[in-house]
Amino acid sequence: MKKLIYLLTVSLAMVIIACESRTYEEISDNTPITVAVNYTADIKPIIENNCIGCHSAGSFKPLTNYEQVKNNIEGILDRIQRANGDQQKMPKGGSLSATQINIFLKWKADGLIEN
Repeated sequence: MKKLIYLLTVSLAMVIIACESRTYEEISDNTPITVAVNYTADIKPIIENNCIGCHSAGSFKPLTNYEQVKNNIEGILDRIQRANGDQQKMPKGGSLSATQINIFLKWKADGLIEN
């Protein structure tokens, strides 16, 4: 009987310790971007690593160059900031980090600078 109580106590303690209630947004690095952001150095690598798989040349809404990304910034910001589980959230199968989203927001605030 003592073994059963001990086992239940240890199991309960493990469950309590293992539970994490903070969300991804709370534990991710959400540091504001303070330096100027430009397309070539900051936005293009994010697009190439996360978007080109579906938005390549000849695809629906291609995002292969500065003009295409600049002209679609409102839609991009809308899609990357949607809640997890939203069918229209981009990129499909994942999410950009809070820092990457902040880079896009800062780029827009900075005037969508190319270089």
